[in-house]
Amino acid sequence: MTLPSPASSAAPGTTTVREAVLALLRAFDMTTIFGNPGSTELPLFLDFPDDFRYVLGLHEGVAVGMADGYAQARRNASFINLHSAAGVGNAMGNIFTAYKNRTPLVITAGQQSRSILPYDPFLHSAQATELPKPYVKWSCEPARAQDVPLAIARGYYIAMQPPCGPVLISVPADDWAQPCEPVAARQVGKQLRPDPAVMVEIARALDAARRPAFVIGAGIDRDGAWNDVVELAERHQAAAWVAPMSGRCGFPEDHPQFAGFLPAIREKIVSLLAGYDCIFVIGAPAFTYHVEGFGPHVPPGAALLQLTDDPQVAAWAPVGTAAVGSIGLGVRELLALTEPPRRAPPPARAPAPRAEPSAPMSTAYVLQTLAEVRDAGSVVVEEAPSARPVMHRYLPMLRSETFYTMCSGGLGYSMPAAVGVALARPQAKVIGLIGDGSSMYSIQALWSAAQLKLPITFIILNNRRYAALREFAPTFGFKPEDALAGTDLPDLDFVSLARGHGCQAVRVSDPASLRDALREALASPVPILVDVEIS
Repeated sequence: MTLPSPASSAAPGTTTVREAVLALLRAFDMTTIFGNPGSTELPLFLDFPDDFRYVLGLHEGVAVGMADGYAQARRNASFINLHSAAGVGNAMGNIFTAYKNRTPLVITAGQQSRSILPYDPFLHSAQATELPKPYVKWSCEPARAQDVPLAIARGYYIAMQPPCGPVLISVPADDWAQPCEPVAARQVGKQLRPDPAVMVEIARALDAARRPAFVIGAGIDRDGAWNDVVELAERHQAAAWVAPMSGRCGFPEDHPQFAGFLPAIREKIVSLLAGYDCIFVIGAPAFTYHVEGFGPHVPPGAALLQLTDDPQVAAWAPVGTAAVGSIGLGVRELLALTEPPRRAPPPARAPAPRAEPSAPMSTAYVLQTLAEVRDAGSVVVEEAPSARPVMHRYLPMLRSETFYTMCSGGLGYSMPAAVGVALARPQAKVIGLIGDGSSMYSIQALWSAAQLKLPITFIILNNRRYAALREFAPTFGFKPEDALAGTDLPDLDFVSLARGHGCQAVRVSDPASLRDALREALASPVPILVDVEIS
């Protein structure tokens, strides 16, 4: 007896798992597949349809980063196809970031054929569903090949349900050619209304406040609530602070009520919010901390209110009243419920002092110049941790959906995410603002940008070190004169690295040439890297 090959095991005229999954992906508007394929993934691509696009990343982390940026910019889940255990392992840094970013991703991981799994074959994943945990919302290796389409459909609905996030389905290589029943896409709601009684309580507290403050989180832009939050802040004359470590913008940073950015330090948060009697945290945790802190979480006498789409965030908040549900629905409900008395506007934020040219250039001068030459609608995808406080002062974000970074603190996200955002928004100018150390975690993304001919401007802030670590060292008792091992990055040639990946590049060390170099790069119809030497 001759067994049929995996590629031909379905009878003529029947639907295969591959065909059923591709039909589902069409129905979900997920016809772009991100990945870095291995042998166990190849059966998915037999007779690959013309209406699908495969976006190759030269590393699994790059593939996930691109998919994350693409999903966030489109507000729909991305589909990723990874190699089995080793490939998922390579991707885990950006899977973790997607989990923290609340990005919906449907990840399929290859698995060896079912018939040889009992023999621990080469390249199999022994515990495929456990490997990505706890940083996926759900993971599954279906018990039968016929259940693969149902698992992918379930994964999509789970990924899209707030709080959004990644899911993973492990698919044995011989499943794709098996016969199955087609699975129809269903309409599954994605917005949950916050508890009306809690919203009334929040509305009354806002109306009764003498001096309210809003703390703005990434959930606002994720849920399309930017304009509604601005309207609510204006109605209440509330000062608008950005939550610590926020991965998105949620309020125009040139607005007269914009107050600034909260650090991830308990005592400093309390100090900056002193004098406010009502603190309303919208679409963010209350609060994200980076170092150990002591004392109260909010100023004495201040009420803490929270609107979040994540019940876990509401559960661990140390104090206050929390409503759980859609940010957009909740804010619009508050607009209908609140009628505050007339209040004086909050004091205006002091402008940043003018940065002057120097040799080498300061980060402030570079970002001030970029702010002056870029279009306000351009999209900044940033991963330059040591430059972020300076960016907050000198490169304001003015419009919705114009800023992305990682909420996780893990490096290697933003360079490929810039590629994904540019794929999703071909009419927008995308700027990848990346530190020299950060860029080396995912430099291969330049190749994907070049192959796709995306007009991205990558700006490398090159200070030849992991500057964020040097700045953080005093927290742990280091003195300025102390040596700090493993933080210097000499001899990285970003112009050569870019050209080696097929991307144009230029180095800028003279402040007199910076403005023209940035203008030319922003006008480029193809990807270009600008290596800026800074102090």
